[in-house]
Amino acid sequence: MFVRVSLWLLAVVSVLDVSVSQGVWQKPKQPHIVFILTDDQGFNDVGFHSTDLHTPTLDRLAAQGVRLENYYVQPLCTPSRSQLLTGRYQIHTGLQHSIIRPRQPSCVPPELPTLPQRLQEVGYSTHMVGKWHLGFYRRDCLPTRRGFHTFLGSLTGSVDYRTYASCDGKALCGFDLHDGESVAWGRAGKYSTHLYTQRIRNILASRRPDEGPLFLFISLQAVHTPLRPPKSYIYPYRSMGNVPRRKFAAAVSVVDEAVHNITYALRQFGYYRDSVLIFSSDNGAQPFTGGSNWPLRGRKGTYWEGGVRAVGFVHSPLLRRRRRVSTALLHITDWYPTLLRLAGGDPSRDLGLDGYDIWPVLSEGWESPRSEILHNIDPLHRRAQGSWAAGKELWDTAIQAAIRVGDWKLLTGDPGHGDWVPPQVLPSFPGTWWNLERRNGEELKSVWLFNITADPCERNDLADLRPDVVRTLLTRLVFYNRTAVPVRYPPDDPRADPARNGGAWVPWVSDEEQDEHWNGIYYKRGRNRKRKKCRFCKIRSFFKKLNYRIMSNRI
Repeated sequence: MFVRVSLWLLAVVSVLDVSVSQGVWQKPKQPHIVFILTDDQGFNDVGFHSTDLHTPTLDRLAAQGVRLENYYVQPLCTPSRSQLLTGRYQIHTGLQHSIIRPRQPSCVPPELPTLPQRLQEVGYSTHMVGKWHLGFYRRDCLPTRRGFHTFLGSLTGSVDYRTYASCDGKALCGFDLHDGESVAWGRAGKYSTHLYTQRIRNILASRRPDEGPLFLFISLQAVHTPLRPPKSYIYPYRSMGNVPRRKFAAAVSVVDEAVHNITYALRQFGYYRDSVLIFSSDNGAQPFTGGSNWPLRGRKGTYWEGGVRAVGFVHSPLLRRRRRVSTALLHITDWYPTLLRLAGGDPSRDLGLDGYDIWPVLSEGWESPRSEILHNIDPLHRRAQGSWAAGKELWDTAIQAAIRVGDWKLLTGDPGHGDWVPPQVLPSFPGTWWNLERRNGEELKSVWLFNITADPCERNDLADLRPDVVRTLLTRLVFYNRTAVPVRYPPDDPRADPARNGGAWVPWVSDEEQDEHWNGIYYKRGRNRKRKKCRFCKIRSFFKKLNYRIMSNRI
């Protein structure tokens, strides 16, 4: 009997050895995860897509890893960050509309676990630098209460790169740089990209790789406005006639240098061999401030490809098939289950995830498990009326919504201005803006259909030619809308004013204070204000649209 059992055990061990040697089975080792998220970097704002920007580090890392050329994010900051950290669409977090503004008593729902919280449960040391922008009205919303052991960065959506001043409107400004849960008054003066890079280097240098796995979330402020890159980075782009583009390119170069320094530190301190580095932009670029999504249509804040198709790649020695370009359909919600399972966690514990585990896609080149993406359904953003009568009984086409199913993409309502903007077309602002390429009469439309695989620049609307496809995709919108939670977009709270909180943006609601029931209460600024006659109504209306339709420089 003993001999028989011994032979059986020997056979099992032999099978496992063969499996390991063939790559069929391998005991997972928790990798160090480094996620770098840039702000407002467009599709054409990286060297491997553009000829006028120099990003040697990003180009090299992407070439040595897996470039993601069918990868999507959301058109704005808060939605992308919330979907990254929760693995859920906006319609399932109540953040369907716009962003979380500095004075709004809102944040990611506390009952939803975040990726860093789940990584902590499986032994990870989690650290964040940079932009949060997921709400901070009470302390339970802060990064250190949502899964990060340490945090150095800003809580609002836009700060000055050196003074760390953040304004909500012209008159309401405050300091916004925090170390943990304290205001970091003494850190002002250093360019933020350099400050955050140094913090990451210090974290790597202060421990040994064998002390446990790391999760580093590097949520860079760059290349969001206000662009104030050091002059030495502007000089190489001095021949550019478009001054905003020149400054933007310089800010991208600072990012490229930061990524170089981070990867160098990973190698220097022994982390690189067991690391997975992911690079992603958070939404499309804003051409007014120098960014470019060319040749894609649209910009930040819109549901055209220029607003939602991202720059992204994965670089890791753990990838089994490297040095390739992936055209698999991927979405920012996929990182949650992918990284959690890679870390040894169990994503199946989190019911209601909208993301998929895509590690086999990245590492082995498998087909994507994802066949569709719900870009969003925003019931608060409506046209005056819908125009596609054939699907009227299915869906109110006045509602802003966008969905991708296979090769097809459907947009309803108002997807935002659909311009095609070459990178050097705006040497001045706003004069030449009015002469950009634009489809006449589209302001009256409310349904568009594109075959994105064949027409990634969205130039051939097929809605009238393929009503059958339109109806199919409208049915999918109906399906998703049935699962949506109420929109959470509360009015501004005057207690958030930095002047009432020591001059800084900090939580203003006490831990003991109960939340008001904002669910289902929708609010838009200025809706009930009386209009005043003025000499500059058209100009004011133009900037008002930029602000209210999520295209202002302050978003």
